[in-house]
Amino acid sequence: MNKQHKAGFVNIVGNPNVGKSTLMNQLVGERISIATFKAQTTRHRIMGIVNTEDMQIVFSDTPGVLKPNYKLQESMLAFSESALQDADVLLYVTDVVENPEKNMDFLEKVAKMQTPVILLINKIDQLEQTQDGKNSTQQLAQIVDKWHTLLPNAEILPLSAKNKFGVDILLKRIMELLPESPAYFDKEQLTDKPARFFVNEIIREKILLYYDKEIPYSVEVRCDSFKEKENSIHIMATIYVERDSQKGIIIGHQGVAIKKVNTEARKALEKFFDKSIYLETFVKVDKDWRSNDNELKSFGYKWET
Repeated sequence: MNKQHKAGFVNIVGNPNVGKSTLMNQLVGERISIATFKAQTTRHRIMGIVNTEDMQIVFSDTPGVLKPNYKLQESMLAFSESALQDADVLLYVTDVVENPEKNMDFLEKVAKMQTPVILLINKIDQLEQTQDGKNSTQQLAQIVDKWHTLLPNAEILPLSAKNKFGVDILLKRIMELLPESPAYFDKEQLTDKPARFFVNEIIREKILLYYDKEIPYSVEVRCDSFKEKENSIHIMATIYVERDSQKGIIIGHQGVAIKKVNTEARKALEKFFDKSIYLETFVKVDKDWRSNDNELKSFGYKWET
């Protein structure tokens, strides 16, 4: 008798900067989501697919939950809320320093879910003995108690995604919770996103890392041309900003700043695609694109109206 096949959607949600993308990459075993030390790095809902002979786990990384200040953030919140609707297993990620009552509106929706919810307390490697003498075990117990009150039906697992501590235990539990189902995607497929999407994300990641303040959050990237040969790929991409002053900062004096971005992005792209990369980037001003419905749609941000 053949073993029954399991498949399902495991969606990762939580507030900004708690380690969702790092966890996603650890679970998938590939660098699907860009991850930086800055909040709001993830803007889209990104799927990473893990396949075995008798199982398919479709992981989904989402933007951090926030109160929207402009239309791009409305779209980001819509991606996060959509992950509550189609999850077979929901992973709610927090960490050891976050206020458990942050974004209670979203948390209340999670508490009402009938789907299995696993609450993940990430970054436990950062726990140290406090001035009042509490060791890491005592601190963790306090954190677990607080979360158990807020999400009484959730399973709670401590982990360190960065150090891979607890990730294997989590993966085993996910496999147990998955429903019986045929595969949703081809067994060779790793993600639902096309190659150009990862070009955009890798360039944007370097901008997040190398520029300060508002600049990275005012930037969007579009891959205009992706010409692949046997051993190389020729890529042309446009970096969009909202102001002329931002364009000058991105380019830098005598083009030094944009050259650095290009060099680091090209190295990362070569590692990602395992091919030689020729990368050309251009910088253009697209005034207030973050608040323009048509521009947001053209960049792939969609939400229910």
